[in-house]
Amino acid sequence: MRDHGIRLRRLRLHGEGRTYDVDFRGPDLAPRPLSIIAGAFSTGKTTILEFIDYCLGASDHPRHPEIMPKVRAATLEVELSGAPHLIERAVGEPSTYAYVSPGLLDDTGTATPQRRRLRPAGAPDSLSALLLSHCKLEGVRLRDNVPGAETDTDPLSFRDLMAVCFLPNERFDDRNLLFENAPMKNLKLRQVVDVLFDVHDDRAIELGRRVRSMETELGAAREAHRTVASVITELEPLSRAELEELERTAKAELSECAIAIAALDAQARADTTFAEDLRERHREAADAARRAAGLLRDRETQASRMMSLRATYAEDVSKLVMLTEAGSLFPPLRVDVCSLCLTPLTPDEPRCANCGAERTAGAQPPDVHRELRSARARLTELTDYVDELERDIPRLRTAAEQTQQAESRAAADVDAATAHAVTPYLAQRDSLARRREEAAGALQRAVDGLRLVHGVEQRAAVADSLDAQLAGLQEELDEAPMTDRAAVIAQVSDRFRDVLREWQFPRADDARVADDLTPYTRGEPYTAASSGGRTLIALAWQLALFEIAWEARSSHPGFLLLDSPHAADDAVYRHLETWLAGPGAGAQLVVADNAPPPAADSDVVVRFSRRADQPPYGLIDDDVE
Repeated sequence: MRDHGIRLRRLRLHGEGRTYDVDFRGPDLAPRPLSIIAGAFSTGKTTILEFIDYCLGASDHPRHPEIMPKVRAATLEVELSGAPHLIERAVGEPSTYAYVSPGLLDDTGTATPQRRRLRPAGAPDSLSALLLSHCKLEGVRLRDNVPGAETDTDPLSFRDLMAVCFLPNERFDDRNLLFENAPMKNLKLRQVVDVLFDVHDDRAIELGRRVRSMETELGAAREAHRTVASVITELEPLSRAELEELERTAKAELSECAIAIAALDAQARADTTFAEDLRERHREAADAARRAAGLLRDRETQASRMMSLRATYAEDVSKLVMLTEAGSLFPPLRVDVCSLCLTPLTPDEPRCANCGAERTAGAQPPDVHRELRSARARLTELTDYVDELERDIPRLRTAAEQTQQAESRAAADVDAATAHAVTPYLAQRDSLARRREEAAGALQRAVDGLRLVHGVEQRAAVADSLDAQLAGLQEELDEAPMTDRAAVIAQVSDRFRDVLREWQFPRADDARVADDLTPYTRGEPYTAASSGGRTLIALAWQLALFEIAWEARSSHPGFLLLDSPHAADDAVYRHLETWLAGPGAGAQLVVADNAPPPAADSDVVVRFSRRADQPPYGLIDDDVE
């Protein structure tokens, strides 16, 4: 088993209040060598592979109608050089960051996720840089043109590497296996293959550059470790063991103090029950004081409001008096002529003698005297009521003061009666409170000290890791011989031919892989074959590259995703199982297949039915038509 590479463990899609999981682990909870995702069309098989690709840095994710309303994030549980990690990305608008943390799904207390940018791929804090470092390909650069030309270089991206890790369905059928429709991708594919097998022209130069870069990074890491260690040494902290012991002791002390304080409070309550009568008298006195104060406040409020109302009525009386005096000075208007014919009328005539019209009444003066009597009566009543309130307020104020004094005396009696019983408990409680504060301070010092020690250890671990990587690169530079590219192509070509022959492909003895990686059968490139033939050729070509790369202990990540190889039959799956059990032990394949043969049932990790009565319906199993 290699000590580097990437293995897939689980994929989880996070929805509102639930998750959608696919498990690639076996009974021993280790990644399965072969995982088959089976099921009918449009049930989410390809979506699973695309979400894996998305978590590994693809620019977009599936946007099917059943996905977008329900899924908010995707998390891929992987093994990076054997250590479990979680890679999470948001779903919706394609995210520009991934969050990576060591740990497993469903574990509590995992480390704080580290944000990894997706672009530029060559940035040290990018997701691509992290994944490439676990494939021993960190720092590799690809030329923008053919090898050997005087041109600029681009950093290798993990997205370039996925071309040999993921064979989607469209590359099976569209005569675009080697990205013939995109010349730059075609060039990068060939360069990636050369990099995997260490046959690229600039290998020695590249290794030297990576060694120098790693030396610089290691020097910076060691300097950071020395700086932090010197600062902490000046603070004279305790050792890790002493800090952990201090933390345990402080937590135990806090727990003991909490128990002791609770017991002391209970005992104090029990020992002061003799003062219950005094407390009851105090409660009654306090209630009486509150009632007296409320009654006084009510009477004062009423008096204030009635005074304002009395002033209003006094003003009305003055106005009515003025109106009666005005009536005596200015008599009311009388009607002495008919309003129709203007004939003079006598005071007692109800109708006009000339035209018979009813006599029009003149404006009648208001009955001011009656209104004046009524207003004076109400003013008198208000005055009497206000006088009664003003006479009552001093009495109520005196009563309120007396009840307040009685409440104070009752409280003093309770204090005097319980002081001798409560005082010892107060002293003990103060002592426990001081112990609790000291324990809390000790706990905080222990936590702070452990955090500092952990920071030093982390920096030491980073420096050690870089040192190990540098030693590996130096050994690779000094001892690893250059591999002949022609020999590698010959190996891949032989394996391609053997695989097709095993699958009883017509005239498989003529099959080969050209120097530009194009597969040939019957003397023709794969593009000349039928649709079913192209599928088998593409599958055999991809497997030949993967198998030779694995057996040569190259820098291949170690997993391969195959999407819907419709021509796969018993022979194909027998080949996969035989190779994985032999030379391919430790590698991982994930295959999405509509109808795998019954012989492969033991490798099926999930089978979608597309039937509501036979769950799971699909990947989004609660979206049933």
